[in-house]
Amino acid sequence: MDERYDVVVIGGGAAGLSGALTLARARRSVLVVDTGEPRNAPAGHVHNYLGREGTPPAELYATGRSEVESYGGTVVTGRVTAVRREDDGFALDLEDGGGVRARRVLLASGLTDDLPDLPGVAERWGSTVLHCPYCHGWEVRDRAVGIVSTGALGAHAALLWRQWTDDVVLFVHSGLGPTDEELEQFEARGVRVVRGEVAGLEGGADVRMADGVLVERDAVVVAPRFVANAELLADLGATPVAQEVHGWVMGSYLPADPTGRTEVPGVWVAGNAGDLSAQVIVAAAQGLRAGAMLNADLVTEDNARAVAEQRSAAA
Repeated sequence: MDERYDVVVIGGGAAGLSGALTLARARRSVLVVDTGEPRNAPAGHVHNYLGREGTPPAELYATGRSEVESYGGTVVTGRVTAVRREDDGFALDLEDGGGVRARRVLLASGLTDDLPDLPGVAERWGSTVLHCPYCHGWEVRDRAVGIVSTGALGAHAALLWRQWTDDVVLFVHSGLGPTDEELEQFEARGVRVVRGEVAGLEGGADVRMADGVLVERDAVVVAPRFVANAELLADLGATPVAQEVHGWVMGSYLPADPTGRTEVPGVWVAGNAGDLSAQVIVAAAQGLRAGAMLNADLVTEDNARAVAEQRSAAA
């Protein structure tokens, strides 16, 4: 494959496919290169997506790929290994040894969840080990939930998850302990606190303490570090920045303006690579907006070229 497209989209999740759909409907040549490894693959269903509530992620993306292709867009399974500036656009290398060229690039590669290094967490991630209450809170309503704190927001998480169940335990572990004010709120809301180191998870989501005590739980909440998958753009000068909350680095994201335009001319970003908190429906909306702005940018360039050619012909 050695073709030239108006836009190459890196990533075929909600953001990438939505951007590609918008561009294809704008009669742009667009290629989506997707690894087939979506962040939400472990999850059973997509939630808070109006009109598609409860849809399995794989089904949503399969539908999206078909929609892009129905308007003439191309979606391939593969991996972009390098992006470099070439003439008035970009050259992208693919893992299979091929390459493509593009006038513009949309990065929609998402993020990686860097999970706490605790035995039992990774293999339960997305099933009984959770993070976002708006993604999974309803599914564990009225169940026994544990919050394993590894940062500054453990108490905040405990009080938030209390909205879905009255059986919440905060395991302080390596995180900051609750303040006096938070402890007062815990007492008023019935949130329990277990201090000491967590050794790991057992069974469904039971918490084994370092002292041997086992606290039975149906689900456990952790706080991953969210790392933007943006290393491909490093050679172009695009550098992710840290996002901090109360002095705690919760992850990194690629900065951009409200339309998704990054500091690298010709490169846009949409979805979790540029917005750590974006749920699926938000990522899709960002993809649409970026796609529209990419088309507008290309229209401006097309107009300038047409005028230049007209002037040259008249000279």
